[in-house]
Amino acid sequence: MKGAALGGLALASLLGACSMAPEYHRPEMPAPETYKEAGDWKPAQPADAAARGAWWQVFGDPDLAALEARSADGNQDLKAALARLQQSRAAARYAGADQLPSLSAGASFTRQRSSQNRALFNAGAPNPYNDFLLNADLSYELDFWGRVRNTVSAAERSAEAAAADYATATLSIQAELAQDYFALRSSDAAQALLDQSVASYDKALTLTQNRYQGGAASAVDVAQAETQLQTARTQAAEQHLRRAQIEHAIAVLVGVPPAQFSLAPAPLAVTIPAIDPGLPSALLERRPDIASAERRVAAANAGVGVARAAYFPVFSLAAVAGYESGKSGSWIEAPAHLWSFGPSALFTLFDGGRRSANSDRAHAALDEAVAQYRQSVLNGYREVEDALVALHQLEQEAATQDAAAAAAQRALQQAQYRYKGGIATYLEVVSAQNAALQAQLATIDIRNRRAAASVLLVKALGGGWSAASGGNSDSTVE
Repeated sequence: MKGAALGGLALASLLGACSMAPEYHRPEMPAPETYKEAGDWKPAQPADAAARGAWWQVFGDPDLAALEARSADGNQDLKAALARLQQSRAAARYAGADQLPSLSAGASFTRQRSSQNRALFNAGAPNPYNDFLLNADLSYELDFWGRVRNTVSAAERSAEAAAADYATATLSIQAELAQDYFALRSSDAAQALLDQSVASYDKALTLTQNRYQGGAASAVDVAQAETQLQTARTQAAEQHLRRAQIEHAIAVLVGVPPAQFSLAPAPLAVTIPAIDPGLPSALLERRPDIASAERRVAAANAGVGVARAAYFPVFSLAAVAGYESGKSGSWIEAPAHLWSFGPSALFTLFDGGRRSANSDRAHAALDEAVAQYRQSVLNGYREVEDALVALHQLEQEAATQDAAAAAAQRALQQAQYRYKGGIATYLEVVSAQNAALQAQLATIDIRNRRAAASVLLVKALGGGWSAASGGNSDSTVE
């Protein structure tokens, strides 16, 4: 008994000691000390930080927060991503079952007649005869070379990658929804401006027509005023179209048919939050897509171990126990009892190069996963840099564009005074009106682009995800 126990311990130690997979290390990827476009970026104040996970709260818009909550429950792409995660986890459990023995049971009844001309035929034996069989079979692979363990490891790493993929899909939907929402509010602001301009141009046309009838204006002035009005109406109609399409996109993101969804117009009133990008080295722990790529490297590394193990024999234990009898009355009795137990080994002597090809494939898959991981890291750095430079430049553009809009408004007032005083043509008024309108529309567009750049920066930094959360979107936007 003591010898059997020691043998079992020795066997367990041997089973766990050997693995053909290379020792895994996360691929090295040099990180810059700081972001190139960070400059003198102002770190966020404590008030700028939102509750963990709900990064969109930094914008302080309750309508956006309500839409984000609806998308989490209704978006079909997220449901599909969750289903893929569940499939991957089930596949990992399926692979893990190979670490345990397999036990099956069966029962059969056979009536058979043997050929009297066969070799060693016993003429005295019953012919035909019955065979009643009840048996249980147990089999277990002795994982000396780590084939099973590495298969399980690869499946588990793939499941972890799927969890990060789900977090990536969630973040992408959240960011897309926020961008569409700000685009919608920007469209509302532009629509209000255009509607106001149409009303103003309509009054200007009426005034110009009255002046023409009184001999104080020319027919050219009337035509220019009408052209200005109709052009503004065309722009307003185009803005209606753009808003409707954005609203339809938001409806799909929250999982609602566009016909059953609407948002009341409201101005674009968003405060651009200060978001600290942190250090580039921290990006590896904050972005779920980078975590997914790294987990796939680990899965491919385990796959190399599976391919290497194919060069070694497969050892198994098998056991059978049950009852067999020619008569049903004596089927379940001690004399009918049967059993067998013993190890087996299977070694492939020749396979035409199949194992070698599979090993080459596994190594190439590992090289591919490493390259994709490094590319994901590079893409992450680029996206952060792009968002930072966009925020910096758009902040400057906003200041200069505000000044330009104010100057255009003053020029319009002067042109109107000069026209009423008879020292300027209506063409000067039309040009000033166009310049003022375009300057105001550009101001609205820059405001929308700044909000979108803030969303892209949050997305580039991983949103509310962190490696420590294991895929649960639960970290602070700092």
